[in-house]
Amino acid sequence: MPDGPGRPADGPRRRGRPRTEERAGDTRERLIAVARRRFAADGFDRATLRGIAAEAGVDAGLIRHYFGDKTGLLVASMQLPVDPVEILRSVIAAGPDGLGQRLVAAFLTAWDPHREVIAGLVRTTFGNTSALPPALQVVRGVVVVSLREVLSGKDAGLRAQLIAGQLLGLAMLRYVRPLEPLASASRTRVIEWYAPAVQRLVTPGQEVL
Repeated sequence: MPDGPGRPADGPRRRGRPRTEERAGDTRERLIAVARRRFAADGFDRATLRGIAAEAGVDAGLIRHYFGDKTGLLVASMQLPVDPVEILRSVIAAGPDGLGQRLVAAFLTAWDPHREVIAGLVRTTFGNTSALPPALQVVRGVVVVSLREVLSGKDAGLRAQLIAGQLLGLAMLRYVRPLEPLASASRTRVIEWYAPAVQRLVTPGQEVL
């Protein structure tokens, strides 16, 4: 039967959606690549969404579409096996009471299955000569900022940084430079002993059981 007016000839169809998805994937990866360079060169605080979008040749609104905000873009640029933003959001939502235990438990649960990746990330951080390596940008821009939302009282900013330091130190001695018996201790045992020390920084002056 001959093709009528407006009837496409038989043969492969042009598939618009995959091409659209492919372009979206290319845009997302280009934004990540540019963000990785800008965060490394300028640091998290000085790098701007407008500047990253301009270098990538796209509208800044696409960053919010794909990543939510600058913190989400930073996490995506590091290709982490776990999302610290999601971990902290769920842990902090319940407030300061018991936060130390929830923090230690959540991060150990997320980190232990990815020991080699976490070790490589922390090792690279301390071997990096830049002013603020990406992992420390996550510590400052994600962990410390999130903790500041729930901490109150004297020296809350300092305490937030000390908590972040405790978590980073735990990662160092459990994964990067493993020390026994910490390296092979069960999560339950580590949480039992380590969480109270973290909680003392969350709620100073309160008795920690």
